[in-house]
Amino acid sequence: MAEEIINRVANSKLVTIDLEDYYPEGSRVLIDIKDWLFEEIILKEKDFRVFVNAHDWSQYNNTFVALTCSSDAIIPSWAYLLIATKLSPFAKKIVVGSLETLETVVFEEIINQLNVNDFRDKPLILKGCSNKPIPASAYTLLIQKIQPIAKTIFFGEACSTVPLYKASK
Repeated sequence: MAEEIINRVANSKLVTIDLEDYYPEGSRVLIDIKDWLFEEIILKEKDFRVFVNAHDWSQYNNTFVALTCSSDAIIPSWAYLLIATKLSPFAKKIVVGSLETLETVVFEEIINQLNVNDFRDKPLILKGCSNKPIPASAYTLLIQKIQPIAKTIFFGEACSTVPLYKASK
């Protein structure tokens, strides 16, 4: 008679935290305003306002938007604020910067709101592989939040983890 195979990982008290589970739905969009500048370098207020007012902002409904300028133009802060006034009724989140900056800001908010009481005094695994763009900074933010209450913290998959932290007894 063959011995029954016991899944020790499934029977353990390990709790896996997968940041992908918290990934908010919605497209990520990068708006590059260089094309709205004179010769892609000079912001002329009157012309810029014409572009902003003529743009169809409704296309950004339920999106996460990063505003940037890929040319070496000096962009006054009011320009991004003006765009934000048009985007605000539609976009879920607006940042000035890259798509990575956008994801970082989104995950900072998620982690700040995360209730970690279920993780208290437990061995935790931060799942490392994901199919969605989880910024590296999200993991460091999460570590800061869970380390004071965790028993242990590992990184990776249950079958292959890297130990990161063990609470002193």
